[in-house]
Amino acid sequence: MHVNTKSLIAGIILIAFGLIILGDNLGFYLFSWDMFWPWFLIIGGVLFLLGWMTDREKYGLLMPASILLVYGFMFLYSAYDGWWRMDVLWPYFLIGPGLGFLLMYFLGKKESGLLIPASILLGLGVIFLMGRGTGRFFWPILIIIIGVILLFKSRRKDMVAPIPPAEVEEPETKPEEKVKKKK
Repeated sequence: MHVNTKSLIAGIILIAFGLIILGDNLGFYLFSWDMFWPWFLIIGGVLFLLGWMTDREKYGLLMPASILLVYGFMFLYSAYDGWWRMDVLWPYFLIGPGLGFLLMYFLGKKESGLLIPASILLGLGVIFLMGRGTGRFFWPILIIIIGVILLFKSRRKDMVAPIPPAEVEEPETKPEEKVKKKK
């Protein structure tokens, strides 16, 4: 008798998963679905990453890998610490795909077009993350520093006038002077 191992393993996993969910619905708290579901995103991200590792030419798999991993860990953290954290964590919705574009550039064919969305998404994500907590002091201070630099830069240009390069040209001589030089 031939046993299909793939079907056997998939069947056992589905039965176990169904029993766990049924037990949770019946009040047997074997696990909490609220804490468990982000792991599906993380596992999906790891599977996409493994898919890229088996065939490095498929660097497009890095985008869903990075999105699922970043979002999965963000949701897992929120599930354990409280969903009110999404008020602070939402910039990771920009960072996930930005990281994907960056990974596709560095681990793929180095297509320069990938750096533009990576820079925009990662830059905005970091800017919005730094707008919270102690980061709220960073941007005003940075703006002030840039302003001071621009003031000193413009003042220095006014104080030191550039010296034009010396031009060596023979002055034009009038026809009368040419005659005098020949004599």
